Amino acid sequence: MQPRLEVSKINVSYGDKAIVQELSFSLAEGRIGCLLGPSGCGKTTVLRAIAGFERLSSGRISVNGCRLSDDKQHLPPEQRQIGMVFQDFALFPNMTVSGNIGFGLKGWRREEQQQRISQMLDMIGMSDLAKAYPHQLSGGQQQRVALVRAMAPQPSMLLLDEPFSSLDIELREQLAREVRDILRQENATAILVTHDQHEAFAMADEICVMDKGRIQQQDSAYNLYHKPANRFVAGFVGEGVLIPGKVESYDRVNTELGPIQGLVPTGCKPGCKVDVLIRPDDIVHDDTAGETAIVTDLAFRGSEFLYSLRMPSGIKVLCLAPSHHQHGIGETIGIRLEFNHLVVFPREHKTGNRSMA
Repeated sequence: MQPRLEVSKINVSYGDKAIVQELSFSLAEGRIGCLLGPSGCGKTTVLRAIAGFERLSSGRISVNGCRLSDDKQHLPPEQRQIGMVFQDFALFPNMTVSGNIGFGLKGWRREEQQQRISQMLDMIGMSDLAKAYPHQLSGGQQQRVALVRAMAPQPSMLLLDEPFSSLDIELREQLAREVRDILRQENATAILVTHDQHEAFAMADEICVMDKGRIQQQDSAYNLYHKPANRFVAGFVGEGVLIPGKVESYDRVNTELGPIQGLVPTGCKPGCKVDVLIRPDDIVHDDTAGETAIVTDLAFRGSEFLYSLRMPSGIKVLCLAPSHHQHGIGETIGIRLEFNHLVVFPREHKTGNRSMA
């Protein structure tokens, strides 16, 4: 089946500066994708190129098999049938909620316009606010109106540029799930741009982690966390530390925390020195365990504590423990390894370990 969106080896430059380099990915109909990465990695530039606001230096962008951009042609944004939700929502302050939602429906018959507006209002549970103005709405309500305004004309796909960044942090993950549900009701194809992995995990079916204008890994949230393709992905997604180890066999690495079983990359042969990624959920607090560590820092997270621990050798690890296990800085606690995914990288540093929190 032909993908709804196909981005093939695109390059975008500002003068002599390359912003996006040889970037490729595709997205099937009805799927929600995400471009996730730190500020300045090029993710918003990719989104703007898909929308038609940026020209390509080379490469190709196609929707439904129709070429929108390459190095020779560039279809204007208004002809692409692509909806966009901006960071600041960009609602028209002098229009009611109904007026905003109906803005893109001017070519429709009046009866069809009213029916579609009513459908969108029902979808976001705001039928009683049809005559309200944007300044009378909460941030979350404005975000929902901006979303359905972009969806109302039934575009080929939707682009969402950091749509939750202006909202309180407590609301972002909840709203990301709500937006996902609304998009799925319409079987909409969408791309979210964000630097917040929690938003990405809550909303997207598949995620492209970007750095320096390139995709480092395109995968599910689960695989990005448990099977990162490289050190950048391992450090950007989730928390963890790298501890030194030595490959014993194709499925075993020895570390200070004991031997760890799992498939070792083919390039890491027996005797090879490696760094092993240890996530906080790989370390279990267990007072009966033989291994101990000293608490050097802690962060309360409601149902859990995130403990920073120092092993006898000086190696530092992180541990997630239920919050009814409360320990202070300087206390010694028992720990054991509960490891399901072996993530190994060839050694870059000869000594010590590096936090990826």
